[in-house]
Amino acid sequence: MSDEARLASTTANAILGIDTLWGGDVMSASGTGRYIADSWFSDEPLPPAYALPAAARLRATGGVAAPAPDRAAIDAYLAAVDVPGAIDALAALGRGVGGIRGAYLAAQGESLRVMWALAEELLGRGPKVPYERCVVASTGRAPEPSRPEAKRERLAELLGVRAEAEPLLAAVDAWRGERLVPRKAIKLLADACIAQLEEGTRRHVVPHLPASLHGIPRANIEFLPIENAWFSGSMNYIGRARGPDGSPRYEATYEINAALQISVPEFLDLVAHEVVPGHVTNFALAQALHVQGRLGFEGTVLTMNTRGAALSEGLANNAMMMALGVTEVEQLPDSDLQIGKLLVLLQDDAKNQASWLTWAEGRPQDEVATALRREYLLSEERAAKISGAWARHPLNGRMYLPCYRAGTEKVADLRRRHAPEQVIPALYQVHGLVDVVTIDGVLEGAAAAAGQAG
Repeated sequence: MSDEARLASTTANAILGIDTLWGGDVMSASGTGRYIADSWFSDEPLPPAYALPAAARLRATGGVAAPAPDRAAIDAYLAAVDVPGAIDALAALGRGVGGIRGAYLAAQGESLRVMWALAEELLGRGPKVPYERCVVASTGRAPEPSRPEAKRERLAELLGVRAEAEPLLAAVDAWRGERLVPRKAIKLLADACIAQLEEGTRRHVVPHLPASLHGIPRANIEFLPIENAWFSGSMNYIGRARGPDGSPRYEATYEINAALQISVPEFLDLVAHEVVPGHVTNFALAQALHVQGRLGFEGTVLTMNTRGAALSEGLANNAMMMALGVTEVEQLPDSDLQIGKLLVLLQDDAKNQASWLTWAEGRPQDEVATALRREYLLSEERAAKISGAWARHPLNGRMYLPCYRAGTEKVADLRRRHAPEQVIPALYQVHGLVDVVTIDGVLEGAAAAAGQAG
């Protein structure tokens, strides 16, 4: 077995091993079935960690996060698949590879190791995992509470009210209510948003990517309403369809919560986040880079709850700004877009704050929901879901919720400090798979090369 094949096999077993342990199914077409492993679009066979009969049984019973975990199924799976051994092997191979790629793999190994420790904690077989270790593993920085004051003050200015809790919340509710997306028109509105964002991406993003990526479909997506989901929506990148010549179709679906209360400006940002130039574009370009031999196998099994996920969420949360060619909220062309973007940024802050209040301060859900509604101006539906199913989840609450704010702030800062021709290729993995920490090394190298060329 070649070194590259060994690395691919180890990566697949480590990621799908921990994913299966937590009840995830990377081959599911729905976000309600996927979990840690967020894609499988290579043509490689599925590894034993997924394919063994014990894995199917464990997925069917919901893994360690099920309301009543099937311990016999868990033990049978762990007897068949050495999940911690695969994770340790991945981290060791990463250290051996070295460079930016090795640093990415080693950091991913640590994230997976924390997920293993959380599973052990949940089963009563290991100690409580420190909250700080969880957040550092997924974001590269220590946990901290959010700071919404500046965004609230700017919103109050735009809405013409005082930046106090009651008048500002009332003004936001009224603004949102006057601009709500009609549920029966989501598909029509999504198509219009995609067309607008595609044009912006063609102008402001594509010119900074290699010519070999210019023709890759960036928004081959189908919108599907879903009832009673705990998430606002789920982008499910599939990428397994092939054309007559064997080339990928780069297809995806987006399941949108039918109960979502969202304004049209916020919806435009959501489409940019999930589709173009956000997640669908990001995944499609990663698949193209892999097909072109420029990205290793690890780029085909993208993950949640990792530093790579933090960067991906950061790119997606900056996607509308990228498509419109701006770096600051005040540069957006009208006040409605500015208000919508500030509300989206406050939702990122709210996700981080929900994690902090729940796991660092031990606050009850009703108290967290109230804070998210009053201080971060979330709709009642969003405040309830984020403070509950999201924040109180033993893994998502400690590792994924902090990723949004950390990634958003990181990408916004990178876009301010680096020219588009440097930062855009790095964000879209043109120089290799990077995360919210290792991207700094890529950009330092790009800046040095640009300086020498100048």
